[in-house]
Amino acid sequence: MLLRAFPDVTSFPPLIPILVGATSRSTEKRFGQILAPYLADPSSVFVISSDFCHWGSRFRYTYYQPESGAAKNLSSRDRRPTNPPIYESIAAVDHLSMDAIEGGSHKEFLDVLEETGNTVCGRHPIGVVMAAIEVLEKDEKVSQGKGRFKFVRYERSSDCETYNDSSVSYCSAFAIF
Repeated sequence: MLLRAFPDVTSFPPLIPILVGATSRSTEKRFGQILAPYLADPSSVFVISSDFCHWGSRFRYTYYQPESGAAKNLSSRDRRPTNPPIYESIAAVDHLSMDAIEGGSHKEFLDVLEETGNTVCGRHPIGVVMAAIEVLEKDEKVSQGKGRFKFVRYERSSDCETYNDSSVSYCSAFAIF
């Protein structure tokens, strides 16, 4: 990796933090439209930070997807699920979100979140950038599939096996135009 030395503080590139709070689908699309030209600019770099699933009763998210049957929220009265273990269900739900992000469809990503309730903290900034990429694809300012996110790592803070356990998921991805 090449590191660039800056002779003084005034030559640093400008940093423009953008805070994206809880938004609607339509607001994410509007923000994507506004930010699309900046995303297309080769001198711009966007950094989005987000945890993924926060699983456990302390997070009020205990979604469980069995190998067969309907998904449900676990409660303290439920027996310890093993088919699959909770941590595998968490990974499966996270991978649904990751697959939707890699697929590039803002709508599909939001639909997966709505269906699973996954607690992806940065879902709104991710959605804004996905909407911006869709604008660039539609306007043919980027070729189809270019600039899509690619996940390179996935981890959890712990492997939950019981309702009383908790875990936070972390993933790393990048997109290059």
